[in-house]
Amino acid sequence: MASGTIRYWAAAKAAAGTAEEHYEAGTLADALDSARERHTERPDFARVLLRCSFLVDGEPVGKRAHDAVPLSEGGTVEVLPPFAGGRA
Repeated sequence: MASGTIRYWAAAKAAAGTAEEHYEAGTLADALDSARERHTERPDFARVLLRCSFLVDGEPVGKRAHDAVPLSEGGTVEVLPPFAGGRA
């Protein structure tokens, strides 16, 4: 088990009601499950997570199974919702 920081961006930050929080988990799946449990009073949170991509210690998770992504001591998980933008 490792401890570190989860950082939420844009819609994930709004849904969580915080910019960051602490995790204690062995895998990304464990950290996200714990975060869902902490935010059960915020129903949009779980829905937003379904659309997010994740960086673990700066590396994209991509399509890897979240239970196969280990977390490091002192690490960082970035929760990135889909972004819109560009030039019209």
